[in-house]
Amino acid sequence: MSTTEPVSLGMPAVPLKLAERRRSRQIQVGSVAVGGDAPVSVQSMTTTVTADIGATLQQIAELTASGCQIVRVACPSQDDADALATIARKSQIPVIADIHFQPKYVFAAIDAGCAAVRVNPGNIRQFDDKVKEIARAASAAGTPIRIGVNAGSLDRRLLEKYGKATPEALVESALWECSLFEEHGFRDIKISVKHNDPVVMVNAYRLLAQRCDYPLHLGVTEAGPAFQGTIKSAVAFGALLAEGIGDTIRVSLSAPPAEEVKVGIQILESLNLRQRRLEIVSCPSCGRAQVDVYKLADQVSAGLDGLEVPLRVAVMGCVVNGPGEAREADLGVASGNGKGQIFVKGEVIKTVPESKIVETLIEEAMKIAERMEAAGQGTDDAGGGPTVTVA
Repeated sequence: MSTTEPVSLGMPAVPLKLAERRRSRQIQVGSVAVGGDAPVSVQSMTTTVTADIGATLQQIAELTASGCQIVRVACPSQDDADALATIARKSQIPVIADIHFQPKYVFAAIDAGCAAVRVNPGNIRQFDDKVKEIARAASAAGTPIRIGVNAGSLDRRLLEKYGKATPEALVESALWECSLFEEHGFRDIKISVKHNDPVVMVNAYRLLAQRCDYPLHLGVTEAGPAFQGTIKSAVAFGALLAEGIGDTIRVSLSAPPAEEVKVGIQILESLNLRQRRLEIVSCPSCGRAQVDVYKLADQVSAGLDGLEVPLRVAVMGCVVNGPGEAREADLGVASGNGKGQIFVKGEVIKTVPESKIVETLIEEAMKIAERMEAAGQGTDDAGGGPTVTVA
């Protein structure tokens, strides 16, 4: 190899894919395309009482700021239904009305201008008898319908047939309800078949993906508290998205909804399904570490929080892997013996005392960000961006 050949550093210009996306039909949820070749979108759901319009819009604004692309709001009462028109009109992102029990709220949501309506066939009274009317109203308004099947509210007929919420039961429920809409020429449909067990959930979506071309909304329902729910969702989504299955996702956590969005975005970035922004690559520390790795990683993360250009920060704690990791990034520090060597594009630019590492990294990261923005390399850039390594 010639010594004059350029050496590629940092993230690849074209992110690697684990698999080609399943080719689903595309629908339009407000301003967001779902399915087909559209990027996988991140959804969440408000925790407010929908009838409290101010509180609901405030939470939607917080979700929007965190990166949420589509938001779902509950509609269990007439007061909630009455609030939908104002919420749908004032929200900056598409609003999906979540309907259970009463078919009349489906019509209310369509009339209110919601971007889509989620229906749960297992617990909407007289749902099958209303499909023709719903299909006609949704078609006239251009409103997609999400058939949302949940293990906890599976149609009684299917529970009797299968004994429990098996993957086959979930899929049969979803496709049966889809067929009722198809009889009336309505195919603006998105499907979810959620289960709290990631293994059952993954098998259900795999089966569903083989049997239809509708876009699929992924979710591990009732995933649990933040830590447990994050693990379960990451495992399940990772398995399916790595196979090209999935068009939208929602991480269901017993935590503030903005946390769901952060986890969902991170999952997509980790799979190269969304351009990476700030990424911290840090070691677990060990007896070789000569700096407080945990503290250093936290301080660098906090200092670069909100940076919109793609940067990777790896926090290493010893001289074994540190220099190599730092050289492979756009910005890095190899630290030890009370000081740190600062690398930019693989070259050492300065050595600073340990007490100056964090502020120096932040200063250099801002310089890189400014250069990228001046060159038009922001979060809309399709390729990779600079990486930052702290070693």
